[in-house]
Amino acid sequence: MADENLLDSFWAVARRLRHLSRDALAPWDVAPSQSRALGMLRRHGQLRLGELSERLHIVPRSATEVVDGLQERGWCVRQPDPADRRATVVTLTDAGRELSEAIRAAQLEQADKFFAVLTHEERAELAATLGRLLRAEEGASLTFDRASEDRGQ
Repeated sequence: MADENLLDSFWAVARRLRHLSRDALAPWDVAPSQSRALGMLRRHGQLRLGELSERLHIVPRSATEVVDGLQERGWCVRQPDPADRRATVVTLTDAGRELSEAIRAAQLEQADKFFAVLTHEERAELAATLGRLLRAEEGASLTFDRASEDRGQ
């Protein structure tokens, strides 16, 4: 029963954070997928479309659509990859970088308000716990992937 309540509570918090994030995006009329792409490009700089797709955990066609929308609004540009002219890289424009930084600031402000009920120590403990869960899940996925490779799958 306690696990079910934990699961319900986790999903309720995740939904609330998603709504807050959408509220933070409202002034710029930016879709969450576009915001994620802007953030990824801000953090990693120039990325190939395929890399962007992988980092966002979306199919390449969806990444292309997201980049199309960003490019139409002047927030990114596509260029041939200097290392492989068959590939395309995506880079933020100055306007895209400014927008990404403004969105990040608004989202951090929203998160700060949301997590304000927690003490500094509770925030640190929550961050550590979530990090531990993510690392454990990533390790399990990696172990599963290696086992599948070993079996020739």
